[in-house]
Amino acid sequence: MDRDRLKLTSSIVPFMDQLFAPWRMKWVSRNGLDDLSDGCVFCNVFKLEDDKNKGLIAENRHAYVILNNYPYNPGHLMVIPKEHVGSYVELDDEVLLAHAKLKVRALKALEVAFEPQGFNTGMNLGKGSGGSINDHIHTHIVPRWEGDSNFMPVLSDTKIIVEGMEETYCKLHEAFAGQKGSKYRGEDRSILIED
Repeated sequence: MDRDRLKLTSSIVPFMDQLFAPWRMKWVSRNGLDDLSDGCVFCNVFKLEDDKNKGLIAENRHAYVILNNYPYNPGHLMVIPKEHVGSYVELDDEVLLAHAKLKVRALKALEVAFEPQGFNTGMNLGKGSGGSINDHIHTHIVPRWEGDSNFMPVLSDTKIIVEGMEETYCKLHEAFAGQKGSKYRGEDRSILIED
C-alpha cells in the first residue's frame, strides 16, 4: 500500500469502528438477559429459563455449552462448569472429566455444523490473563478457516461475523442432538448429554 493511501486509510479508520447490523438486535435484546450483571454472569445465565434464548446449546451433569455473545467467528462457544470456580486447579476430578468430555463433544459438533479447518481453544485464567470474567472459569472454542481474518480487523479494528447467532445456535443444536448419548428435549431446550 502506498503512503498516500495509508494516510487516507488511517484518517478514516476512527470513523469506521462500528458497523450497522440491525439483525443482531434480536439477539442482544433477548428477554431475561438484562439483569445478568448482578453476580456471576455464567451462574445467572445458566439459571434462566429458555435455553435457546440465552444460547445454551448442550449440557451434562457438571458443565454446559453456550454461544459467546461477542463471537470472534461463527460458532464461537464456551464450555463452562456449572460450579462457580475461579481456578482450574480447584475442579474436582468428576467436574474436570465432565468439562473435558463436553469440550470433545463441542469440537465434534462444530466439525459437523461448520466444517472448520482448525480451532483456537483456550482459557483466560486470573486477572492478568486479559479475560473479562475471571471468577468463573470457561473454555473458549473458536472455529477457524484459512483467510477468515481479512483486512477489516487490521485496518479498522472491526471483525465481520458472516452468520447470525440464531442460525449458529440451530446448527450446533442439531449437531449435538445427532451425537450418541444425547437426549433431545425440544428445539428451545439444551441437548442433555448422558455420559
